[in-house]
Amino acid sequence: MDVSRRNFFKATGGTLLLSSLGLNLQPARSYAHTLPIRYAKETQTICPYCAVGCGIIVHSRNGKVINTEGDPDHPINEGTLCSKGAALYQLINNPTRLTKPRYRAAGASEWKEVEWDWTLDAIARKIKATRDRTFSINNKKGQAVNRCDGIASVGSAALDNEECYIFQKWLRSLGLVYIEHQARI
Repeated sequence: MDVSRRNFFKATGGTLLLSSLGLNLQPARSYAHTLPIRYAKETQTICPYCAVGCGIIVHSRNGKVINTEGDPDHPINEGTLCSKGAALYQLINNPTRLTKPRYRAAGASEWKEVEWDWTLDAIARKIKATRDRTFSINNKKGQAVNRCDGIASVGSAALDNEECYIFQKWLRSLGLVYIEHQARI
């Protein structure tokens, strides 16, 4: 091969220039890694935060949530999530998250952990006592009204249509007339 002094400097200068720019002429190596969601159970759900109803895909393994992400096939959000929906994974896997109900007696300064059965019974007793105390059979004109003025309800946007229907039926069976929903407020 006939190499002149000029061609030698061109070749070595070009190589030094390319290497100083970080260009590597070695063949690239590919390293594949296994995604943590590869064998996880995939469940579709709705974001619990607002009334928009964005779709979320939850990946779980052995009963523990390992990933949440927006559902690209959902017609409302098409895979995008707001900051609260995107941080849903952190809410689920938070070590300071309360998993049991707590109760603070009237006048007490400390909260104590209680069982779910006790909590649901206490709520039912308070609903019954309030309904019995504030239930009106007739109004001032003597017309039959059969309503409970002492309890109001603010619904949740996290409920689907079927749950809202059943919830509404239950509230009406108690005689509630003050029923509102988060999406309207």
